Amino acid sequence: MNWDQIKGKWMQFKGRAKEQWGDLTDDDLDRIEGNRDQLAGRIQERYGIAKEEAERQVDDWSRSLT
Repeated sequence: MNWDQIKGKWMQFKGRAKEQWGDLTDDDLDRIEGNRDQLAGRIQERYGIAKEEAERQVDDWSRSLT
């Protein structure tokens, strides 16, 4: 699924993101609004992982949304 689709349906996918990354708060997910870079940045911050790892996780997650 591409990020334009994810952004357009973010309200539907927020729950799935919360399942994947339980440390993200509802406020985090509201602020992200389907923005890929913001999601990766927030994951990086909350989990203390490298930017590349956060981006990989986001890409893997987005591919699983089909």
